[in-house]
Amino acid sequence: MILIISRAEILKVKLDSLRPLPAVVVDRLREVYVVDATHHSTALEGNTLTLQETRLVLEGITVGGKSLRELNEILDHKEALDYLAACVQREIPVTEGLIREIHSLVLRRTYQEWAGKYRKGQVWISGSKHQPPVAGDVPDLMHQLVADFNDKAQDLHPIHRAAWLHWQFVNIHPFPDGNGRTARLLLNLSLMRDGYPPVVITTDMRDRYIDALEKAHFDNLEPFIQLSGEVVVTSLERYIAAIG
Repeated sequence: MILIISRAEILKVKLDSLRPLPAVVVDRLREVYVVDATHHSTALEGNTLTLQETRLVLEGITVGGKSLRELNEILDHKEALDYLAACVQREIPVTEGLIREIHSLVLRRTYQEWAGKYRKGQVWISGSKHQPPVAGDVPDLMHQLVADFNDKAQDLHPIHRAAWLHWQFVNIHPFPDGNGRTARLLLNLSLMRDGYPPVVITTDMRDRYIDALEKAHFDNLEPFIQLSGEVVVTSLERYIAAIG
């Protein structure tokens, strides 16, 4: 874990030395990121659109043979990413309201009745031994999550802090649906606020990602910090290579 964070720090210093980044390069990287992040984050939750199909939908082209729900998940995720970028640019503080707004965009077209609303019943995570807290505890736990992120977590390394936020959020599992997509958006929100480029947890990392979160639920966050550090390094390397 220490090695990957050190590697990320070295690359971050190198990227910072290249700022201000060329606008044309940043715009192109943003386009690639939006497609990649949208495809992989929705695919991790079962969406069957391919990377190419995701790009077409985001360009406004109809893709046949897919459910309306899957198509809407793509559009919703893109809007959530746009909102996230605007929040970072405007330095909007992390609050419960911000988290609920992100979630409301994630479910805007698919489950509007649940969008931005904490769950009222118990949920279970498929394949996990972790039991999320009862619904009645969710508001207090989310309030504490935000308070801790803005206070105690500020002493953590940015990669550690982002991983902690993602894990704590899924540990609470505050919403009836869309928790995974929202958690990955929060991971990026935290990283981007600290000057890191956004990252993508890809579908080929699914088993390791799920296993790392499972270990985190039982008091071992290190595997998830390691995984988070690796995707940060990948993103930093991509940005540096694009600038040349």
